[in-house]
Amino acid sequence: MFLTTVNLAKSKSKTILVQMLSAAGTGYCFNVKRPRLKDKMVLRKHDPLVNKHVLFFEKKKIRSL
Repeated sequence: MFLTTVNLAKSKSKTILVQMLSAAGTGYCFNVKRPRLKDKMVLRKHDPLVNKHVLFFEKKKIRSL
């Protein structure tokens, strides 16, 4: 009787961690989770450096979760 090994492919994660950068040009950023298959995120949140709500754009992917 021969034992064979089965190579199982790793499944991709459903969410990724991305860095959001302020559109006000202050350099303020934070990290947020988003689904892998969705489009790039744009959020309206508070930027403490200008003390206003501004748009935050997705800058780069940090890691898979």
